[in-house]
Amino acid sequence: VPTPAELARLALHPDDDLAPNRPGEALLVALDRDPGPSHRLRADPRRRELTAEQTVGEALDRLDSAGWHTLHSVPLPGGDRIHHLLIGPGGLFALHTLYARKQKVTVTDQTIALGRRDPYPLLRRLRTEADRATYALTAEVHPVLTLFAPSDITIKTPPRDLRILRDTELEGLARLGGVLKPADVEALHAMARDRGVWHRLGV
Repeated sequence: VPTPAELARLALHPDDDLAPNRPGEALLVALDRDPGPSHRLRADPRRRELTAEQTVGEALDRLDSAGWHTLHSVPLPGGDRIHHLLIGPGGLFALHTLYARKQKVTVTDQTIALGRRDPYPLLRRLRTEADRATYALTAEVHPVLTLFAPSDITIKTPPRDLRILRDTELEGLARLGGVLKPADVEALHAMARDRGVWHRLGV
């Protein structure tokens, strides 16, 4: 008897199945289409972002054995995307990965600043993405900001309803539980892997 996940895979056209997406899939495709000049003086920032997304994505994929599923580069109408969508016993999480290698990170309830750069309202965007995912899946999705290799994190105002984790702390999510039963996890994963579910957000 096929499992719900196997039935979902059989029912989906390969172009509509997001499950095979690799960590950083959207960046890999973009770099393949437009590698950028090879002689530029500064490294392409997309490659740094890709390193961060791949590191985080691989850490999340390792949670499979604990009953979690991860989808990578989930496309949202308008060109946005959820870097990683994690579904498991502890609920649903939309993770955004930020390259912060060797930088000091300062967080308030609404903004984030890297080093001496001006703060910008990234956290508002993450909440909006999680809200859109909640609407698409009819199940609450929690936003998570994952910082890749920061030197230090200062949280001036703890953000409401939003987790902030280092890339080395992701295994802690596997300890969360008591929210979804295994059958619910499989059903939500089968729904979330269908590109059409997200496409309908733009209708």
